[in-house]
Amino acid sequence: MRNLFTIGEMGGLFRINIRTLRYYDEIGLLKPEVVDERTGYRYYSARQFERMNTIKYLRTLNMPLDKIKAFFENRDTSVMEQILEEQLEETREQLSRLHSIERKLSNRLFQLHYAMTAPLERIERKTFPARPAAFLKKEISQGESLEYPIRELERTSQLPPAMFLGKVGVSISREDLLNGRFHHFSGIFVLLEEEDNYQGEQTFLPEGDYLTILYAGTHQDSAAYYKRLLACAREQGLECSGDSAEITWIDSGFTDDQEKYVTELQIPVVSRTSGGYTECIGKDF
Repeated sequence: MRNLFTIGEMGGLFRINIRTLRYYDEIGLLKPEVVDERTGYRYYSARQFERMNTIKYLRTLNMPLDKIKAFFENRDTSVMEQILEEQLEETREQLSRLHSIERKLSNRLFQLHYAMTAPLERIERKTFPARPAAFLKKEISQGESLEYPIRELERTSQLPPAMFLGKVGVSISREDLLNGRFHHFSGIFVLLEEEDNYQGEQTFLPEGDYLTILYAGTHQDSAAYYKRLLACAREQGLECSGDSAEITWIDSGFTDDQEKYVTELQIPVVSRTSGGYTECIGKDF
């Protein structure tokens, strides 16, 4: 029975890269049994197979090398139990983070698909639940870049920058809407999701009925569409009951092609009469 195996043979037996074995030697995790002083060749013994098996097993559990090395330096069942429990807890935390990322990806894909496939320039009535948001009340000119207000919202609300893609909106006050002033905003907000784990101050976009319209363009193109929504409201016996929500679902964060930008306007409405109202779905005004 052979007693010694070259580094190449060791790598072949355990299906492990020779560079990895050399690194294990370098950090003192698995040193060769014998090193030929004349040639520098490394030789491993069969007695080291069990240690190699343990290393491979722990690596399949994503165990860090420093923890594996610490185990071999104080090899005991209690040490093994401790590092396995620590690794289990770390794995659970990683799974939680991955599930959060999965939900965020699903949300972004849903929003993107919605913006890409929803009919444009069509007025619809939608009922929204109360939507949590971080809100910054600030007068912003329509022609002003939103980048600085976004950073200000980020700073004052302690929001991570990664939250902003596809979730930023602006508002026009009810007073300005009713007076036909559509060229400056009364505030900027970011919609919040459960996965954001946001701990700061939040407000809510009110629940209720909204008249909505999507169009190809940006905030600078909104005036004509606000007029159409308000005309629809008047025709159907509705009145604007609050500030608008104006969200660009597709913007420069998603594409360089401005022709693909999609913005949605949402105006909260209530009926002027107790008899309800007729839907505006599919109508042009």
